[in-house]
Amino acid sequence: MAKIGYIGLGIMGASIARNLMKAGHELVVHNRSQAIVDEFVHAGAARANSPREVAAQVEFVFTNLPDTPDVEAVVLGKDGVIEGAHPGLVYIDNSTIKPEFARIIAAKLAGVGVAALDAPVSGGDIGARDGTLTIMVGGDEAAYNRVLPLFGAMGKKSVLVGDSGAGQIAKACNQIICAAQMVALAEALTTAQQAGVDPTRVVEAIKGGAAQMWTLDVKPPRLFAGNRNPGFKAYMQHKDLGIVLDTAKTYGIPLPMTAIVQQLFTAMLQMGMRELDNSAVIGVYEAMAGMKLVEPNKESQ
Repeated sequence: MAKIGYIGLGIMGASIARNLMKAGHELVVHNRSQAIVDEFVHAGAARANSPREVAAQVEFVFTNLPDTPDVEAVVLGKDGVIEGAHPGLVYIDNSTIKPEFARIIAAKLAGVGVAALDAPVSGGDIGARDGTLTIMVGGDEAAYNRVLPLFGAMGKKSVLVGDSGAGQIAKACNQIICAAQMVALAEALTTAQQAGVDPTRVVEAIKGGAAQMWTLDVKPPRLFAGNRNPGFKAYMQHKDLGIVLDTAKTYGIPLPMTAIVQQLFTAMLQMGMRELDNSAVIGVYEAMAGMKLVEPNKESQ
């Protein structure tokens, strides 16, 4: 079994770290909020007071952080991972960040003998909890093969997409589709209800056909039940779409649909729904249409 460091114990990171512990690996954890660290220590993990301290005592160090500047500070900043570098260490980033910065991190860590993999994940809180994530990886093949057994404890599938940054490019493509699905679902449910048709039956009718997708399988029951808790928070979806559009600018790629989708998430944030699930973008449509999504068989109760 491996000795692993995990930095960033939010909704996704905590579940991933738990699954690594369940697989029998020894964990060293660090997080800004100490309550979750206390929980892990109680379960048998070791506490570290800095990213440097984590890196210095493990074979593999993972990060799962909100945005590019957070990863920069944790990896390259004072008391960062780079200061705990030692021969044989592999750094794996489960965050979603700018692809070009993933390449910068890999180059800087290579300079101190550390292999780096950008390894963003998809599958949401459910996938993280159940160990069924999809992991998109960029970096060195030998490092990937070393980490592969750990990925097996985290998800159902991992793919080495290419060199450093390729995992983040794959995640950008993933987020283009996922965000569009959330918006398409909102439009479909709004259309059904406003046209006087039971949206639950519409979902049942279409999810076995060409419209079938993970979003249609998972999100409607939560929305009908009034559950808009994350999941994947709306402000994180908005951040990821910003990365997508910045990447498009870098490579001269026209993404008109994604730009519109990001504007809908911008509206969602401005309406005070930043902490809700990304599927709660339907709230923007409710405001525009002057309606509220209701599960029909609950209307008379």
